[in-house]
Amino acid sequence: MLLDDPRSQTGGAARRSGMRMPSPRARMTAVLTVGALALLALQIVASQHHFTGPLESIRDDFVGNAKSFTVPWAGLGLALIGLDWRRRFVAVGTALGIDVAYQTIRSLSGGPLAMGNGPVLVLLGILGLALWRWQGKDRSNALHAAALGILLVLSSKVADVWLGITVLAGPRVLDEHIVLVDHALGDPSWMAGQLLEWLGPVASAVLHWVYIELPVGAMIVTIWQLRNVVKTGVWPGHYLVRTFLVIGLIGPLFYVIFPVVGPIFAYGTEGHAFSLGNYWPNVVPPVDLSPGSIAFDRFAPRNCMPSLHTAWALSIFVHSRRDPLTGAPAPTWLRWGGTFWLLATIGATLGFGYHYGADLVAGVVLCLAIESALRAPERGWDRARVQLVGAGAALFTALLLSYRYLSVEFAERPVPAGALVIGLFAAYVTAFYRTWFAEPATAPAAELDLAARA
Repeated sequence: MLLDDPRSQTGGAARRSGMRMPSPRARMTAVLTVGALALLALQIVASQHHFTGPLESIRDDFVGNAKSFTVPWAGLGLALIGLDWRRRFVAVGTALGIDVAYQTIRSLSGGPLAMGNGPVLVLLGILGLALWRWQGKDRSNALHAAALGILLVLSSKVADVWLGITVLAGPRVLDEHIVLVDHALGDPSWMAGQLLEWLGPVASAVLHWVYIELPVGAMIVTIWQLRNVVKTGVWPGHYLVRTFLVIGLIGPLFYVIFPVVGPIFAYGTEGHAFSLGNYWPNVVPPVDLSPGSIAFDRFAPRNCMPSLHTAWALSIFVHSRRDPLTGAPAPTWLRWGGTFWLLATIGATLGFGYHYGADLVAGVVLCLAIESALRAPERGWDRARVQLVGAGAALFTALLLSYRYLSVEFAERPVPAGALVIGLFAAYVTAFYRTWFAEPATAPAAELDLAARA
């Protein structure tokens, strides 16, 4: 796979042990085939239910109105990591030129403002040139980086379709259970919503921008992490994009298992006729000790449990702490930026009524369990990693089961129930910190040597 560590020697070890491993070409063919079939299947589902599928969205990126401005440019930004400076300037200039040309034609014909075609076309151009024209390190670096950019773009297409699938799979939602759990946690969404109203429109605008521009934060941290790959030819064993993609692969599965729409829909004005009342954010709903599933509309995504925005923002925070090669502290501006992005995202998810506090707790645990499975691959699956991943999976499962089947107990005994959730959550966060950050990180000798030469 293009995302594999170029320094991996697992293939050689397998040959020495007598195992037959598929060639890189065979593995790549298998991955591309599975990916193409998945996109086709999602397109069929989308077409049958009359919403935009991934293949239609990809087509629009080439010849129509690009759905997003940020994601294609963030994808191109990742691809530029693998190019030298001359090629970076050419790529950005070409993408801007294409975008301007497309928009000029679109404006003359009365179309909307929809920048984003240029970076997608240039991404494919980089991939094609790397495959058929470039050689050696230039080729491998460009392929690796372009794969990251393309995966980011494709993942956004899949995510859009999956939100529609959550509606189809979850005609009834479980918000009545989650609001009881949130009572035990102090009703954080209601508190944050009132605070954001008090802070005014400027604060709301800032938090809204951070919330919707999550790929920008991820791109900044990733570019810093991979800033020396062209110079040294060394890719870190683990970096932000890996965690980002795995969270996006695993997290949405729980949307169809545990459908929740969020307080602004279930208890606020955005739910319209399906809302249980106009409570959010100024009035906490009364405690209902007979919660059930409630029928909801066909438009609001069931994308609350767990909060993946929180999980992704936390991964940005974690990866903004240290250099992935040397383990040295990241520059101050990056560490403060990662902290701001996490706090602003938490403020937005709660303050806009998109999530309950229980969603955020689950999102944090999911992120840290995934990060623990991926981090420092050279360390192997030692006892500490196995314990941390196992504990995270167990805690995440326990949270979801208790939210669903013990919500009445949460409401009847809010103080001990809330203290137990917060205590287990704090214990797991502490264990993660002690495992990965309490001691100075060490990098493999070869990585440190190459980083020192950079």
